[in-house]
Amino acid sequence: MSGMKRNLVLVLAVAAAVATPAAFATNGYFQHGYGVKAQGMGGAGVAFPQDSMAAATNPAGMAMVGAHMDFGLMYFSPDRETTLVSPGSAAGKYSANETAYFMIPEFGWNTMLDKKMSVGLTVFGNGGMNTSYNRNIPMFSSITQDRAGVDLMQLFIAPNVAYKLTNSHSVGASLILAYQRFRADGLDNFNNVNQSSGVGSVTNNGYDSSTGVGVRLGWTGQLTPEVTLGATYQPKIDMTKFDKYKGLFAEKGDFDIPSNYAIGIAVKVMPKMTVALDYEEIKYSDSKAVSNPLGPVSAFGVLQNTLGTSNGAGFGWQDITVYKLGLAYQHSTSTTLRFGWNHSDQPIPASQTFFNILAPGVVTDHLTLGGTWKLGKEAEVSAMYTRAISEELKGSGSIPTAFQGFTKEANLKMQQNSFSLGFGWGF
Repeated sequence: MSGMKRNLVLVLAVAAAVATPAAFATNGYFQHGYGVKAQGMGGAGVAFPQDSMAAATNPAGMAMVGAHMDFGLMYFSPDRETTLVSPGSAAGKYSANETAYFMIPEFGWNTMLDKKMSVGLTVFGNGGMNTSYNRNIPMFSSITQDRAGVDLMQLFIAPNVAYKLTNSHSVGASLILAYQRFRADGLDNFNNVNQSSGVGSVTNNGYDSSTGVGVRLGWTGQLTPEVTLGATYQPKIDMTKFDKYKGLFAEKGDFDIPSNYAIGIAVKVMPKMTVALDYEEIKYSDSKAVSNPLGPVSAFGVLQNTLGTSNGAGFGWQDITVYKLGLAYQHSTSTTLRFGWNHSDQPIPASQTFFNILAPGVVTDHLTLGGTWKLGKEAEVSAMYTRAISEELKGSGSIPTAFQGFTKEANLKMQQNSFSLGFGWGF
């Protein structure tokens, strides 16, 4: 078997193992960064490719990476909590941490066909709408043992190609094969003809899945030996519908992956130090299931924007801007240290905390550190720690009048810790 065929067999085997991402929340439900090295720099990587995970951020960087294979595993521990504000019969704190941690793998492979063109495969995931409450939430279900919670997972398998236009400029493209699965529990009070257009397809139906195909395009260019720029764009990915939840999500179970774009700059401020800055826009308004607001509610607690319809009540998420600032310092020939900060807008308005009890992705700031240590000429190990700073979003007019016998407001709180370990090989 040729070296290329052996590499492809290994790539497919590892991709199959990686195809089980867990759900989590960072920049809304997008990761704060992809690849252990970029994650250690606050996620910055549009103009600073460091390994074969670069295509998840900007596929043009793969032509600069060279022949490389990378595997990473993240231990992710989010702390989710809802406080239902007194007065009201349901007032009190509710923990959403029945599932306390997740293990999240990722994989990248890249090879050079010649001095100008690379081909690769990058496998990664998103998530974020994950909650598993320790007790029943009365507004959502009248069944005492019916615990509310949702779980969204997204997997992306991205074969990619990049081409060096010159020694300093490259372009790239990824074909994105997207898979997602979802389940919802404990929403029995909305599983009726007054609340939903699809009774029986609202809650407690186990996992359902959907698929879609998209692209990501990118460019990177070194303007001077010290300054590199980059840009990347991913259009909205149209996904097949969650049929088991066509009575929950707007547009009869549609849950598209929003468009996003980013620009970045990397500056070598000293011979051993590079500072990278990314600016990213995530358009959650592309998905009505995510962005539709709760809308008006009658005096009897009936949603006027009936679940499952085109204008059906949703989570009310807003488009967000994300800033990623990272620093890489080559401490020695075998050691590189990294630091970063990631800041995003708040995707959830204070008026929309009611449904977001199920999806409290409210954190907006992450502090990161990491490093890489060479084990020999070709092998290396990398590590990363991220602290998502505790954030509380206090509801303001979030509970419709008809539900205020249960609580006056819903306040959401979240913080996160994550650790990643990665291994890389040049070949």
